Amino acid sequence: MKVFSALCRARTLGLLLLAALVPQAQAQDDQVLDEIVAVVGDQILLRSDVDGLVMGLVQQRRLEYSDALWIDALDQLVNQKVLAIHARRDTTIEVTDDQVEQALDERINQITRQVGSTAQVEEIYGKSLVQIKADLRDEFRERLMAERFQGRKLQQIKITPTEIEQWFNRFPTDSLPTLPEIVRLSHIVRYPKVSDAADKEALEIVSAIRDSVTAGVSTLEDMARRFSDDAGSVSQGGRYQDMKLGDLVPEFAAVASRLDPDSLSLPFKSPFGYHILRVNQRRGDTVDFTHVLIKIDESQADPTEAIAYLTLVRDSILTYRVPFELMARRHSEEQQTSEIGGRVVDPSTGERDLFLEALGPTWRRTLDTLDVDQISHPAQVELLDGKQAFHIVKLLRRVPPHRVDILTDYTRIEQLALQEKRNRVLTQWYQTLRGDVYIELRGKAEALTLDPSGRTANAPPGRN
Repeated sequence: MKVFSALCRARTLGLLLLAALVPQAQAQDDQVLDEIVAVVGDQILLRSDVDGLVMGLVQQRRLEYSDALWIDALDQLVNQKVLAIHARRDTTIEVTDDQVEQALDERINQITRQVGSTAQVEEIYGKSLVQIKADLRDEFRERLMAERFQGRKLQQIKITPTEIEQWFNRFPTDSLPTLPEIVRLSHIVRYPKVSDAADKEALEIVSAIRDSVTAGVSTLEDMARRFSDDAGSVSQGGRYQDMKLGDLVPEFAAVASRLDPDSLSLPFKSPFGYHILRVNQRRGDTVDFTHVLIKIDESQADPTEAIAYLTLVRDSILTYRVPFELMARRHSEEQQTSEIGGRVVDPSTGERDLFLEALGPTWRRTLDTLDVDQISHPAQVELLDGKQAFHIVKLLRRVPPHRVDILTDYTRIEQLALQEKRNRVLTQWYQTLRGDVYIELRGKAEALTLDPSGRTANAPPGRN
């Protein structure tokens, strides 16, 4: 299993983007505050740049610090600058100001959600948000150019069935991992109708909270901490800062875009429940707001209509031989799967073959009743996003627990073999690109890459 796990770890520029906003840190040698550790073309790499990426790697992958990890981070940063230099030479590579701004905003919003607020981000970095973005804008432009330049190379790397088979045959049979049961399925989803009583109850609660705030009995922040069902903002008193309107559900964005700053909205409904909202500040399509969410009690939802609807859909498929995929596109209420004909995929990889044990108990209970190509009766399910619903399931494939085999696991093996080939080709490509760029190691980088004979070992090639 370790062989397959190791080959899944790609050294790509995406990790650099993840670590781009990690605060600069001293990895080990606190006596040196900062120094130039590499010169790449006409640019320098600071020790704090490498330390920051190391901290990102440690946090993202839960690794322990080591000199080897530090050198690996240095290697990635040198690669990025080499790629950016070649990208600038390529007049067909272009990154617009809007694309840079969007990448910056997305990363800062991600950091903000992790730490809780913009104020905390500013406190961590000792700078205002405007200053943080100004400091990182050129760096993000460089990263995006490098990523696009590398992306073109990745698109050129293909793998043939013969190469896949040769790659797989390198591993002794007794070293191959055993995989748990695998299933492939599609489904059609309908949400149970929330009872009028539950809807009314949620509206009454949020209205009472609004009355308390407008009467001055309590503050919106206090009400959010005490009663809001939005776990992501409770600790911040219901506040979100620097949120893009496009990232909000339409019902919420519509109110946030037209509400006067510092005024409190009337109760309104979104797919999450009932809200009241105060806009603290709005700049273009970015909004700072405080809200209270009261969810509608789904335990009071009436499943009768959803079950009847799914029963009718199932009967139509079986009686009139209507393709399941077509009915999913027409009738499923789960948008992300309805658009692809009801196919259920791993949201992180897009893989269609799913490990049965990774699915929830409501899924397994339904799948345990099915043979391949059968369609289940309507059953309750907890969806991958946590929502409660009803669905009918078509089982397309079932593979019992087995040792990895090229016949049953071809797609998975193809992905691993392609990733290994990409890593190998990219490593060789980096060496070629580096040969055309001036690279000099200094300070800690030079010290860590010197072998006992005094020559550089594992140093970035170039005119060192």
